[in-house]
Amino acid sequence: MKIPTASYLEQSQAWPQSGKHILAHFDDASIIVYHAYRPSIGECAARNGYFGGDFKLSHMSWIKPNCLWIMYRSGWATMEGQEVVLAVQICRHAFDLILGEAVVSTYKPHQYADQEAWEEAVAESNVRLQFDPDHDPHGQPVERRAIQLGLRGDVLTRYSREWIVGIEDISDLVREQHQHVLGNDLAKLVAPIETVYPLDDEAVRFRLGLN
Repeated sequence: MKIPTASYLEQSQAWPQSGKHILAHFDDASIIVYHAYRPSIGECAARNGYFGGDFKLSHMSWIKPNCLWIMYRSGWATMEGQEVVLAVQICRHAFDLILGEAVVSTYKPHQYADQEAWEEAVAESNVRLQFDPDHDPHGQPVERRAIQLGLRGDVLTRYSREWIVGIEDISDLVREQHQHVLGNDLAKLVAPIETVYPLDDEAVRFRLGLN
C-alpha cells in the first residue's frame, strides 16, 4: 500500500471550509484510517498486518480518517506514546458498518427522544462518534469539524484483524512533512489525497449530524 499524496494548499482549497464532514482517502473497495501509537504497538501492527502484541482489545480504540487530524493529535508523531503513525486500509463495507452503528458521545436532543434513549443507545453500541474542530498544519483550529470513531467490543475485534486490507507505517513521511510546517513552507507540504466521503443513507447521515 502506497498512499498517493498531493499539495496540501491545493487540496485545502477544495475541502469544505466549515460544517461536519468525513474527509478521507478511499476507493470503491477500501478507505484509509489513521492511528498514532507507541512503537511496541505501531511497529508490531505494521510488521504483521494486524493489531496484536500490546494492543488491548479491552480498551476503546479511536480511528480517524482525516490525516491532518492525526497530525494534530500526535504533534506530527512527536508526542510520547504516539511516535508511530499508521495508515490502516480497511474494507469500505466495514467502515459503512461502523458508521451505521455509531452513537454520538454527547446527548443531542434533536436526535434522541430523551437522554434515557441516548444512554440506552450508547450502552448497546460498540461505536462512539465525536466531532471536534479540525486544525490547519500549524495546529490552529478551523471552522470545519473532523470526525473520529471509538471502537470497542466485537467491532474492535473485527476491525483489528478481519477488516484490515493493509497497514503502512507512515511515520517517516509525517516527520518529513513536519519539517515544511516548522519552516513555514506550506507550498512544499503534501498530504494524502482526501475528499468528502459519500454516505447515501439519510438516516445514518442524520444520526451522525453530517452536513
